[in-house]
Amino acid sequence: MPLDIDTLRLDFPILAQSVNDYPLVYLDNAATTQKPQAVLDALNHYYQQQNANVHRAAHALSGQATQAFEAARAKVAAFINAPDTRQVIWTRGTTEAINLVAYSFGMHSLKAGDEILLSTLEHHANIVPWQQVAATTGAIIKVIPLTADAELDMSAAATLFSPRTKLLAISHISNALGVINPIKQLIAMAKAVGAVTLVDGAQAVGHFPIDVQTLDCDFYVFSGHKMFGPTGIGVLYGKRELLEAMPPWQTGGEMIKHVSFTHTSFGELPFKFEAGTPNIAGAIGLGAAIDYLSGLNRNAITAHEHNLMQQLLAGLSAMPDVRIIGRPKAGAVSFVIDDVHPQDLATLLDMQGVAVRTGHHCAMPLMQALGLEQGTTRASVAFYNTSDDIAALLAGIDKAREFF
Repeated sequence: MPLDIDTLRLDFPILAQSVNDYPLVYLDNAATTQKPQAVLDALNHYYQQQNANVHRAAHALSGQATQAFEAARAKVAAFINAPDTRQVIWTRGTTEAINLVAYSFGMHSLKAGDEILLSTLEHHANIVPWQQVAATTGAIIKVIPLTADAELDMSAAATLFSPRTKLLAISHISNALGVINPIKQLIAMAKAVGAVTLVDGAQAVGHFPIDVQTLDCDFYVFSGHKMFGPTGIGVLYGKRELLEAMPPWQTGGEMIKHVSFTHTSFGELPFKFEAGTPNIAGAIGLGAAIDYLSGLNRNAITAHEHNLMQQLLAGLSAMPDVRIIGRPKAGAVSFVIDDVHPQDLATLLDMQGVAVRTGHHCAMPLMQALGLEQGTTRASVAFYNTSDDIAALLAGIDKAREFF
């Protein structure tokens, strides 16, 4: 059955507002998604009815909070088809999850001469932690270049894998260009040389189903706020044998088993990586977001978003002074207009109620490789967007082109 988008939009209270006397057209979903009422209700319910710390008390509220908190972990595990809830680690988001792997796995497993393979498409969060690891361990970073179409050059990638390759860290979807990377192929290439694999799934989880067992990645990371959940909560999935071998990254609080002034022993998975009081409300809110998404037809969502993307690409392609960057497939479309600064365009669009994002999109090496010193304008869709939203964006761009 096709999605009833008008009805689904009613689940998102923020979408009903006006901006500058125009109906809000929210096309900044790659930065963060809006939250359905079910998520807002879950957050309110926790703070109004269950607010207590988890795992640490025998009283009723703590028991209820712990049950809801761990139920959310189970929902995440089922959502990505993780074999065991102990392989789901709560983090503050994708960035912290990557840093956890970088410092707990990378700093302790890599040595001088080992190679870390990244791609030109990566977000800063999947570059800078590995630079820190390389600077400390003597490992070497190598980068998969792009083709003329701003996609990964898989022929070049094949030459970069070698027995020295110890880690591949790759995005599932480019946050800047909407390019879907061939991660199954890349994971297979990494495994052929014995390399560990990490997939940055921040831009993927809200758009289509993820199965970490089918992907056979070693680590998969994502953020709640990119998939209609709260900010400040994220997930690290890891293969159990790797997580068990990795030392704790942060210490204190729940991750402790026993402490004396001469020795400390650490808890079992997943708790050894969850120091201090966690974002309990955030985890419960993410669980509610997963419930909400799971109640929708994910295939219909994917098809609807694809149609929106095609409408946007066709409209932009019809404007002779507009250049689409790359060949976007999911989520985001980046473009530039001749002689128009992206920030000026975004300001004029905002005056018409249209929210987009401009700049380097936390992907400065990518923009440098593409020769885009000023960055791009990026419009990014979610399933609650409509054809009218895309038409409003295109009309706003036309007005801006006339103005400039």
